[in-house]
Amino acid sequence: MDITEHFAGFARRDWETYEGTETVRFALVGAGWFPREWALPGFERAEHTEPTVIVDIDPERAEALADDHGMTALTPEEFHDGVAESEYDAVYVCTPNATHLEYVETASAAGKDVLCEKPMEADATRAAELVETAQDAGVSLMVGYRMHLDPVVRRSKELIESGAIGEVVQVHSNMSQRMVAELEGDASDQWRLDPDLAGGGAMMDIGIYPLNTTRFLLDTDPEQVSASTGSTHEEFADVEEQVAVRATFEGGVPVVFTANHNAYHDSFLRVTGTEGQIIIDPAFFEREDRGLEVRLDGERHAIDVTQVHQLEEEFAYFADCVLAGREPEPDGEHGLVDMRTIEAIYESAETGETVEVGT
Repeated sequence: MDITEHFAGFARRDWETYEGTETVRFALVGAGWFPREWALPGFERAEHTEPTVIVDIDPERAEALADDHGMTALTPEEFHDGVAESEYDAVYVCTPNATHLEYVETASAAGKDVLCEKPMEADATRAAELVETAQDAGVSLMVGYRMHLDPVVRRSKELIESGAIGEVVQVHSNMSQRMVAELEGDASDQWRLDPDLAGGGAMMDIGIYPLNTTRFLLDTDPEQVSASTGSTHEEFADVEEQVAVRATFEGGVPVVFTANHNAYHDSFLRVTGTEGQIIIDPAFFEREDRGLEVRLDGERHAIDVTQVHQLEEEFAYFADCVLAGREPEPDGEHGLVDMRTIEAIYESAETGETVEVGT
């Protein structure tokens, strides 16, 4: 096939439909490093979005951000009490996993559409309650899988669907980082080591990226999993430091991935077919430019990638859906599959058995 032709218009927004001038005003719930360094710049870059309210448990941090970005600062109590409710149209939830449900409940009760970070909650039961809450209120719920909106992933998915690499026969991926070292510079992320807030360790925090991106690329879901977890450093006494997973996806496709919170910084995803291979490397970290290579007919094609700000794409897409009156994807039901898969992964790691993914 003509690779050059396939990748023409690399960063095209095939999802864009809204042609008006309206704007979706957002309340940002959470002011940790990710909202500060990535979400706020993403909103300020994205078309049809405007951050107008910031909610955080640290009033001084919220006030400082509000002053810098022209927003209204709220405490969680004020948010739940409906203060400044008329100042935003939608809510972006980026807090510790186990607190997502309470903010989605408040947003849903106020009739506000919701963009909730992944993982959706600390466990599958609470995630299911979160989905039901939004459904009962009739509000849109999107889960923040930023990889879905990256053109590297979207163009790779199209290539797979075209049959260019033949029948997919396996997927291999990894995401690893030195969290222990990084925590020394920013203690605010220590909630990820608290099982009550995080729900788990490496699997919940970064293992979800290879899991979900594989689901998106193949447009199929895992049916059974076999996994192991472990920790070697005292900081990870309560949550797993590393996880290794072998999953069988629909159609019998084997998928192997690893995640590690105390290993060399790395991320890649490799899809192998009967006729070729797609390699995304680097793959998952928002602060790194992604790379793409396609191998066909014995030749390696390094693709000229158009880099994007993933949060800008995600927020622009969500606003486009809201303003165009269509439901955004990935939705809550999609996110629930990840939560149930993670539940099966932890069960497998504990029992040593292969576990069927629940529905």
